[in-house]
Amino acid sequence: MLQKSITIQNKTISIPAILWGEHTGNLYIAAHGNMSNKADEPIAVFAEQAVKKGYQVLSFDLPEHGERSKETYPCKPDTCVSDLTAVYQYARSISDHISFFGCSMGVYFGMLAYHDLPLEKSLFLSPVISMERIIDGLMTGFQVSEQMLKEKQEIALPVGITLYWDYCRYVKTHPIGAWNVSTGILYGRNDDLVPLAEVSAFAEKNSAVLEIAENGEHYFHTKEQLDSLRVWLKKSLS
Repeated sequence: MLQKSITIQNKTISIPAILWGEHTGNLYIAAHGNMSNKADEPIAVFAEQAVKKGYQVLSFDLPEHGERSKETYPCKPDTCVSDLTAVYQYARSISDHISFFGCSMGVYFGMLAYHDLPLEKSLFLSPVISMERIIDGLMTGFQVSEQMLKEKQEIALPVGITLYWDYCRYVKTHPIGAWNVSTGILYGRNDDLVPLAEVSAFAEKNSAVLEIAENGEHYFHTKEQLDSLRVWLKKSLS
């Protein structure tokens, strides 16, 4: 399969990206999850299946991930939305028909950035629907109040995660609204980050087709899990 490394400009920011497959006029933007990158296994499996179905795929590194891991440009909602918008603009310059594939937090950032932009369809793997719930859970679990976070602006937690006041405020003031795109979702039964009830409620509210992989976790990485992803993609890509 053809893979072409490119760079997408977002003002002064350079975004490393990969174009998978030949130009067909139909393109999927693919956004990876936390601690992942533009060529991680779930993205590569998606690209492999999408190209077989006649799509070109555009994947890219989110801030502080992949080739951008040493950047000072932070992986926060506002910067990610800005980058995703630049990626969409590039995609629109080479294709008339744009769809979206997201993994984990890539889904959340994608819904923030693309809720008002034309998309043909979307496919979500282990979607993070409510970043607010995750942040609130961390704050409660480590006894961090909003006032404490506001005063300190950032607080490093012992689990290797840092809470940021501006991140927290952005999430709370930019709720995810209706997602008016034809959507399929693959969710792992053993996902320990996102509750099934949350994904089910989102699917029902937005008329998305939800499938549950009995062997799946939040991060699909084992051979069995990636095979489940392939089977789902073969059915879901059209």
